[in-house]
Amino acid sequence: MESKMQRRTLMRTAAALPLVSLLRPATARAEVKEIRMIEAGGKSGESIEKGYGDPFTAKTGIKLVRESPAPLGKLRAMVESGKITATLFELGSGTMVHAKSLGLIEKLDWAAINPNPMFPEARNEYGFGYQYYSTGMAWQKGTKPLRSWADFFNTKDFPGKRAIPDYVGSAVPFALLADGVPVDKLFPLDIDRALKKLLSIRKDISVVWKAGAQAPQLLNDGEVQYAIAWSGRIVEEPKLVFNFNGAMADLAFICMIKGSPKEEQAAAAKLYHEMSVAKNQARAAEVVAYTGPSPDLDALLPKDKLFMYPTAKVNKDVQWVQNAEYWAEHGEEGNKKWETFKLSL
Repeated sequence: MESKMQRRTLMRTAAALPLVSLLRPATARAEVKEIRMIEAGGKSGESIEKGYGDPFTAKTGIKLVRESPAPLGKLRAMVESGKITATLFELGSGTMVHAKSLGLIEKLDWAAINPNPMFPEARNEYGFGYQYYSTGMAWQKGTKPLRSWADFFNTKDFPGKRAIPDYVGSAVPFALLADGVPVDKLFPLDIDRALKKLLSIRKDISVVWKAGAQAPQLLNDGEVQYAIAWSGRIVEEPKLVFNFNGAMADLAFICMIKGSPKEEQAAAAKLYHEMSVAKNQARAAEVVAYTGPSPDLDALLPKDKLFMYPTAKVNKDVQWVQNAEYWAEHGEEGNKKWETFKLSL
């Protein structure tokens, strides 16, 4: 009897051993030691590291590994080939809408993220709007100041050469505002009307810039007197002025790559939470003058620098937000008209 009982015990133990050996590797595989993010690079990437990566790693022990740049083609190739080498991907608002339509990004689990208070436009179903930037009017100190887009297009009372961006979405809305269209009636855009307004000052448009660094350089060198520019390129220039009144606010989003490992997505939810914390956003703003989506951020920023930041209440209240959904649908049509317009300059 004892022998039979011993044999049964041995058999039960032996039967259990393969199960244990199978479970152990699975547990090891589920342990996340790092998550990878593909981002735009430069100071924005550095701000992600300082503001969000460092506190995330301190709390979880998980390392954030960054690489750049972040073109849509890289994301598409990764997902379509099934060779997923990262978890998170930075996208502009319009590119995010396109990526969503192509099935390249996952819905976010906002319940798992459990964010601190955020501006509503930053809390997207498919992306976390982590960084605001603005496009607006700029000039050199000592130049007659502009107060509205009507002034920008009034070359009689505000003489001088103009520089505009080579992006239809960053130029034509301002022409409509100058032509009397109210902000709440901008979309859908009357692109033909906008281009007509731009043509009315074509002799004063001396540069159509492609790189953001060009606008401040043109202003500092005195080659143009007024420019449509990106706020972050202007506000830290000691000789230049940026006007947020009537400027366009836009967002960069951190999105979840379709098909990335679920355990890494779960870890990324903790990083997203750190991105919602106001004090972390304040740390990120020390690196670059673009700010995060917390309505509580103003109190943590230097009072003498609030004029620099897109989300400071004094600036956010006088701006409007880009309509990425519109451009996702009408971007091709708009770009064709824009290229024809440039031939007339």
